Amino acid sequence: MRSKDRKAASPPEVLRVDALDIEAQGVARREDGKVVFIDGALPGETVTASVHRRKNNWEQASLVSVQRESSQRVVPRCPHFGLHEGACGGCKMQHLHVGAQVAIKQRVLEDNLWHLGKVKADRMLPAIQGPDWGYRWRARFSVRHVRKKETVLVGFHERKSRYVADIRECHVVPPHVSALLLPLRALIGSMEAIETCPQIELACGDEVTALVLRHLEPLSEGDLAKLRRFALDHPGVQWWLQAKGPDTVKLLDEGGPELAYALPEYGIRMPFRPTDFTQVNPHINRVLVDRAVRLLAPARHERVIDWFCGLGNFTLPLATRAGEVHGIEGSEALVARSRENHALNAATTALAPTTFAARNLFEMTTQQLVEDGRADRWLVDPPREGAFALAKALADLEQNPALKGDNWQPPRRIVYVSCNPATLARDAGLLVHQAGYRCSAAGVVNMFPHTGHVESIAVFDRP
Repeated sequence: MRSKDRKAASPPEVLRVDALDIEAQGVARREDGKVVFIDGALPGETVTASVHRRKNNWEQASLVSVQRESSQRVVPRCPHFGLHEGACGGCKMQHLHVGAQVAIKQRVLEDNLWHLGKVKADRMLPAIQGPDWGYRWRARFSVRHVRKKETVLVGFHERKSRYVADIRECHVVPPHVSALLLPLRALIGSMEAIETCPQIELACGDEVTALVLRHLEPLSEGDLAKLRRFALDHPGVQWWLQAKGPDTVKLLDEGGPELAYALPEYGIRMPFRPTDFTQVNPHINRVLVDRAVRLLAPARHERVIDWFCGLGNFTLPLATRAGEVHGIEGSEALVARSRENHALNAATTALAPTTFAARNLFEMTTQQLVEDGRADRWLVDPPREGAFALAKALADLEQNPALKGDNWQPPRRIVYVSCNPATLARDAGLLVHQAGYRCSAAGVVNMFPHTGHVESIAVFDRP
């Protein structure tokens, strides 16, 4: 029978912290082997902590004091970061040196590959790192009118809470966006729609800062005028309106710079809508694209398939190196956008013949895989759910050669870009143990400094 949580905290006790989990909780072990998770504690520290939640196999504790401090502990840059009530929950690791953050994420990747997939990479790639601050060009700010305080809050949620944190600055978004937080609070507070605008989504391009205002009711002409005035007072800001789902997003006023980012190493320019999926960190994205292309190493005579191609973030750079590229995505609408981006760039950059198709990649079959044609190399960049159906279909073809037909052959190399080490490990297990590949390399990509998010890249080769 499982024990119930106890609401009352226990008296403080001294614990030795051995590790850190991906939620930035220190991990201590009692003599009986029971694990205690401690918010705010770091590996190597001796701390005083008070247990406030108990389960059969683990406990959760609050940090009371640090008796012996880790050499990797640093002073958080943001005044809104911490364990106190009302602390912003946007970051989890600002108290840990960024180099140690990367090391922990690399350990998470290795542990997941081994424990979940029984896979060990032949070599670990150097971590991809970039700016530690001001890197977040995509964000979703919650908006709330707090009547008791007669104020409007714009920011991330509080730590482990549904409430919006009272933040006045943010160091992970670009400085010019941080400087907009208080003016945005004042703007929403002055509007008739003060109660019906729950969210502002941020999307920065190379030349423009798009703000998407989610509004539950139609905006009055007076409120629209205030948005336009705000844009005039803050050059580079572009307002978009979202009445319902992401597909309803529309630009408030036409004209001005187009929302886009560049991949200058390949002569590629990528226009996008503010609700499209693009990487949060454009600096890291450029390095990630370059590493993926170099690792895949397509030759001029080879055909490449880019699975989960999105808007063409990898497809178009690959088309500057390969002989032929085929991009596959889950929706016809997104495929149409990919074609538009290809046509735009083909006018100025030499691109290999490139085709796009829509497939339900979460219901991939061996038959469909064969019909999509033989390719020398694959680039796989799935969402958090991973690419299980794709890996399973490839494994099934390896286990049942008769299903391949006369001409189809598996790709010689696969480069897999992942935003979830658990699903990467699961899929890696299939590729290695059933599809005939070895994991020749893997490494982390610090796309989100100061958070627990682990982005990674892995290479699979056929012997």
